Amino acid sequence: MPQPGSARRPRRWQALLIALLVLPALALTGCAGAGALGGGGAGVQTVTVAIVSNSQMQDAIKLVPEFKKTHPGIDVRFVSLSENQARAKITASVATGGNEFDVVMISNYETPQWAADGWLTDLQPYADATPGYDPNDFLPQIRNALSYQGHLYSVPFYGESSFLAYRKDLFQQAGLTMPDHPTWTQVRDFAAKLDNKQTGTAGICLRGLPGWGEVLAPLDTVINTFGGSWFDMNWNAQLTSPATQQAVQFYVDLLRNYGEAGPAVSSFGECATLFGQGNVAMWYDATSVVTVLEDPSQSKVVGKIGYVPAPVEKTPHSGWLYSWSLAIPKTSEHKDAAWQFMSWMTSKDYMHLVGSTLGWSHVPPGSRASTYQIPEYLKAASAYAQPTLDAMNNADESHATAMPVPYTGIQFISIPEFQDLGTRVSQQISAAIAGRTTVQDALQEGQKYAQTVGDTYRGAAR
Repeated sequence: MPQPGSARRPRRWQALLIALLVLPALALTGCAGAGALGGGGAGVQTVTVAIVSNSQMQDAIKLVPEFKKTHPGIDVRFVSLSENQARAKITASVATGGNEFDVVMISNYETPQWAADGWLTDLQPYADATPGYDPNDFLPQIRNALSYQGHLYSVPFYGESSFLAYRKDLFQQAGLTMPDHPTWTQVRDFAAKLDNKQTGTAGICLRGLPGWGEVLAPLDTVINTFGGSWFDMNWNAQLTSPATQQAVQFYVDLLRNYGEAGPAVSSFGECATLFGQGNVAMWYDATSVVTVLEDPSQSKVVGKIGYVPAPVEKTPHSGWLYSWSLAIPKTSEHKDAAWQFMSWMTSKDYMHLVGSTLGWSHVPPGSRASTYQIPEYLKAASAYAQPTLDAMNNADESHATAMPVPYTGIQFISIPEFQDLGTRVSQQISAAIAGRTTVQDALQEGQKYAQTVGDTYRGAAR
């Protein structure tokens, strides 16, 4: 079977770019207050950084003046975009050789594929030559996921798996006990008992917004543990298989019956707000949710939350593996300055800076082992530090499904076409969540897209 990085890849990425470039143009506007810091001048280099507008990244923007104190010759300009916009814009820029970005925020999906294509700068020499940077301090799962042929091609800002957050007080009031390792069937039953239309408390919050990194992130883990998959070993699409249909129907029914209002447009941010304001009993999502949920300035339920592993059905574990990481496109004209900034933003010292300046709940989780040795952090993170590490240790991109499959990945599959394929299929599933179509019709439509992709791989294997 063809492997990522094969000779067929350039044509595959060309097809993907056609899909991306027909999207509406995305304006290159930085977020409020995130323009070039320092004003520029003779001998000053401006490093342009494309990031996702999540809370941890906004923290980094706030702290850049601290970087400037020790790097007066480098200005930093942020282009901060929503998750779906960032994926599309960064992919289109890097794949076409655009040089508008010196640093891009990507993930363990893009990193090994783009490294194989020669689009990214090898960061291993930079990391090894930077005193105190210690790339071996990165958690092994994350370091391996961001490497190609043993070299780092992006460095993690934070890493995550997924787990289930739940309101301990609401469970106690209802006389319910959360198991140490819940199944999805148990979670559904809890949601049914805790959903309260009179108080406006949803039984559970789950992503429903279209996007391969939105609704498909949690849903793919459900599909995996229910015994489903995207393809079988012969690259036959499996979206209409009984196991996959059962998993998707379960997810859609769970949201429609016991989920938040308007679930078809809910993303990470919406669920974070709803749970943090006390309007949700359970939330299955990234382990990085703690940055929001355990921050008293953003959450009303601090101290009331329990965390357990991602629910399962037929597999022993189902949590995903992901990292928002920083890379330097090959086309950057300011690679040394770019590395100085990104090594600061992913360093051990940065973790201490965030904790002492913004609060220890703000520290980017899941990237460095040394973070979990900081006494102040361990005290603040007593409820979630170990569940986070356990989830990440159990995430296995090579054995995520109940049956053998020809691809790797948990909440995504590691082929270039998945950005477009996942987005198309997610649109159909989101429509089913909204009640505009049935799960069966949505998956039948998605099956067509998936089989078109599968046929190209099956043909290459012959």
